[in-house]
Amino acid sequence: MARTKDVMPMTLLASITLAAALAAPALAAPAQQTTEAQVTGETGDELFKTYCASCHGKSAKGDGPIAAHLRSRPPDLTLLAKRAGGKFDADKVYRIIDGRNAVGGHGGPDMPVWGDAFKRSGTTGTEEAVRARIRSLVEHLRSLQVQISRAVPAPGAAEGPAR
Repeated sequence: MARTKDVMPMTLLASITLAAALAAPALAAPAQQTTEAQVTGETGDELFKTYCASCHGKSAKGDGPIAAHLRSRPPDLTLLAKRAGGKFDADKVYRIIDGRNAVGGHGGPDMPVWGDAFKRSGTTGTEEAVRARIRSLVEHLRSLQVQISRAVPAPGAAEGPAR
């Protein structure tokens, strides 16, 4: 009987340890999903350097190391707002980067479909993580836009030539 009393605490301890080990993955699943949904450590700048700079260049001017080997030169992404009359169209830029819903005349056959690529990319392939990555890229591109200079006429210039 003394031996049974010694075994009881060991059995109880083993049972608790086994239950905890079996429950751990179930408890960790929500945390893992949350981690996957966040794009930790990947700023728009880092994503751009990793996925875009080889074609568009580090400064986004369309002069990346493989740009010359493409059928058409990648656009200067710092001029998106300027070409659109001074407005940066974040929704349009998002759709172009995503690529899963084509934007007529944009993206072209040389542009990868980043929405699909991000979706297949290992642990951060959730749809929420894909959207977060693309939004980070869009905000990075917004930050690179050249400012449209609003030429202020010199004093007296608006009055015309002196007579």
